[in-house]
Amino acid sequence: MKKFIISIDAGTTSNRSILFDLKGKPIFSSQKEFPQYFPKSGWVEHDPEEIWKTTIKTLKDVISKAKKLKGKVLAIGITNQRETTVLWDKKSGKPVYKAIVWQDRRQADYCKKLKKQNKETLIFNKTGLPIDSYFSGTKIKWILDNVPLAKRLMNNKQLLFGTIDSFLIWRLTKGKVHATDATNASRTMIYNISTNKWDDTILKILKIKKHILPEVKNCADNYGSTHPSITGKIIPITGVVGDQQSASIGQCCFEPGSLKSTYGTGAFVLLNTGTKKIYSKNRLLTTIAYKINGKTTYAMEGSIFIAGAGVQWLRDRMKFFKKASETEKMINSLRDNKDVYLVPAFTGMGAPYWNQNSRGVLSGLTRDTGPKEIVRATIESVAYQTYDLFEAMKHDGLRPRVVKVDGGMVMNNWFSQFLSDIVNVKVFRPKVHETTALGAAFMAGLKIGCYKSLRDISKNWSLEKKFSPKMKNKIRNSLIIGWSKAIKRALIN
Repeated sequence: MKKFIISIDAGTTSNRSILFDLKGKPIFSSQKEFPQYFPKSGWVEHDPEEIWKTTIKTLKDVISKAKKLKGKVLAIGITNQRETTVLWDKKSGKPVYKAIVWQDRRQADYCKKLKKQNKETLIFNKTGLPIDSYFSGTKIKWILDNVPLAKRLMNNKQLLFGTIDSFLIWRLTKGKVHATDATNASRTMIYNISTNKWDDTILKILKIKKHILPEVKNCADNYGSTHPSITGKIIPITGVVGDQQSASIGQCCFEPGSLKSTYGTGAFVLLNTGTKKIYSKNRLLTTIAYKINGKTTYAMEGSIFIAGAGVQWLRDRMKFFKKASETEKMINSLRDNKDVYLVPAFTGMGAPYWNQNSRGVLSGLTRDTGPKEIVRATIESVAYQTYDLFEAMKHDGLRPRVVKVDGGMVMNNWFSQFLSDIVNVKVFRPKVHETTALGAAFMAGLKIGCYKSLRDISKNWSLEKKFSPKMKNKIRNSLIIGWSKAIKRALIN
């Protein structure tokens, strides 16, 4: 009988379930998009019920496919958009408010207030994170402060908090398990990455009661089992990892110094630093890469808020094309960028700037500028932002020689080559592109003994295409100078 592992990939714009064989090969995938809501400038929300419905639809699709293939599903792994915050009623299971998405900036002023109270060093030393509305802690506080039902339920010990993984685990187990993993916990701004516990001091500052928080487990661990009324039969949930850490696992970045960069809705560079926590002096994040058998491996991360989301904006709002795959042809029709730059600060700027108030800037326009130039500028901006992160890492004494890439954008060969040219580093694209989902599947398989070790998992990684820098230094430097000028305009706010 064939044996499979299912990975639920709960993303920012869609949910997918993927059926993997034990060699990490994707056999079948089901995907459903769900809407984003923008009730005010800088606010981004999801409906948790729509997240749940699309997750279940895709999960049932792949379970059905496994049956048709006469295979057995051994376990489920979950990977998810991090920081996105849901609070729900413990008894009814109903959310008290929409999910506040990681991109949401509504707590920017509150974060300024915390900084004025000199809380930044304390929080950074405990969590590895700067004070920013990007993280879950301030989102929890906003719901507690603005939704009377939430405060009432918390005081009655009837309120639960979770990132999307916790919410899905709660629903899949019919309320039996309220848990998260260390990688998701490390992104909340209320979790101490040294003690591996929720931090009482920060919780007191934000006025959050600990009993609403999930139990924090290893990435490969027992998260209960699905209820048979949902999945037909009981399936153990044995792997949970935040999406960027999961991509790093899927890319088999298990050695200190190994680095991956994922280009999805946002873009995220993750560098494995081993058992050592390296606190950046250049505004990068210190985070947990994974926790296995009680042992924590750390990473340094740079977060770019807008990557594929910029392409989505070009498609849905600007109507420049119907399919993202059309962008490569549009860009190839141009000889150069004609000095047009787009800084996609649609929801502020992430690392290394951490400017919550900056907004998008399109510069260098002439009467000759058209959709193709704007498309090219948007896609180029992702490479330039990656360059900024690499420069910050270099100033922290870390010099990556190779970057493993994944995510929808890297299927654009032009972008992958341009990225290699701008960061001046070799770019490796793996054969299995679904590395985010794959990481969770690997963790689920590790827990149940399908893989003996991380080294055993590494045997499943293989290269599809390598991109090496070809651009002349003079051209690269000129392009980066142009980008730097555009960034300065965006950061004026």
